[in-house]
Amino acid sequence: MLYLHIPFCKQACSYCNFHFSTSMKTRKAVLNGICRELELRRAELPQGRVPSVYFGGGTPSLLTATELGRIFDVLYAQQYIAPPEQTAPNLAQPETGLPEITLEANPDDLDEATIQTLTASPVNRLSIGIQSFFEEDLRFMNRAHNATEARAAVEKVTRAGFADVSIDLIYGGQTTTDEMWAENLRIATDLGVTHISAYALTVEPKTALGVNVAKGKVPDTDDAKFNRHFNMLVDHLTTHGYQHYEVSNFCLPKHESRHNSGYWSGQAYLGIGPGAHGFDGVRTRKWNVANNANYAKALAEITSPEDYAAANSFLYETETLTDADRYNEYIMTGLRRDVGVSVSELKRLFGEEKARYFMKSQQGNISAGLFHDVSEGIYRLSRAGIMRADGVGGDGFWV
Repeated sequence: MLYLHIPFCKQACSYCNFHFSTSMKTRKAVLNGICRELELRRAELPQGRVPSVYFGGGTPSLLTATELGRIFDVLYAQQYIAPPEQTAPNLAQPETGLPEITLEANPDDLDEATIQTLTASPVNRLSIGIQSFFEEDLRFMNRAHNATEARAAVEKVTRAGFADVSIDLIYGGQTTTDEMWAENLRIATDLGVTHISAYALTVEPKTALGVNVAKGKVPDTDDAKFNRHFNMLVDHLTTHGYQHYEVSNFCLPKHESRHNSGYWSGQAYLGIGPGAHGFDGVRTRKWNVANNANYAKALAEITSPEDYAAANSFLYETETLTDADRYNEYIMTGLRRDVGVSVSELKRLFGEEKARYFMKSQQGNISAGLFHDVSEGIYRLSRAGIMRADGVGGDGFWV
């Protein structure tokens, strides 16, 4: 799998703590670096086409046709994906054998010219940052789009032929009433999007929202509201035929995110761009410096894979996972998904001792009704368990 981080935004959302910049001064140099890094690191993934490519950010929909085309030219040349004549635009179904190619987009970027650029490209899945269909919420979050653009964006890309459209929604925020949240969900399902990612509004310390909450200018979030909105979310979407396949993710049949599912199942992925993270699928994590200027400067000076490998003091850092780390991540990601945690897989991957440890650690949670029937050796969270997924997972950690 391949992840490309495009670290530019028009403006800063009040809640966002991802790496991005509203300054475009380094834009050309960073994009040069991304193309160079794609060339230098090709050998870190197996030969052959990648199953998925994900343009994240930041705001990848800011890319011009020329910029996006240049990145795809490198992807073709380095054989990450097949050239255009071997792909079918706007189709990301697994049975086609084609890679899932996702691009994150903001509604205000999706004008007719940008949509035309995307439909002509190999991008076959869009993830649109709606967050809310209400002006009050969008202003509070400092989003660049308005409520009219939010709805229109989905309608336009659907008319353009995109068969896989995901939207992000945020619940539990200070401005979002129960009635507004119910209406957000109704609009989303009426629009017929194939995938919905819904997240509780998180107050991060170094964001504008975090600062305002700390200063008392904005009230903190409310756990009771989070619980109400989460229950409304699950009830509405499952009633409308969506599969709740991960704590925060819902899809119509056969429309799960293959890329994100790869993350959750421990597959190898290459992270390209400032602040991007990667994993070799075994023990090693790697992440790039989260500084656009430093990233661009470093890549401009590297001429070979050997030079890249020696650049870890100023371009990237690595971490080697222990057996306990790998086990803990397996528990956490397994419990967050509808596939659950399999005792037989625990034994195969980590041995009898850790499997017994996990089963013993969950006895109290089983008694508390946080799991469905575990008699077949599969630990899947109940609705009550999903709402406490992090804590249940933590109970099973090997420390």
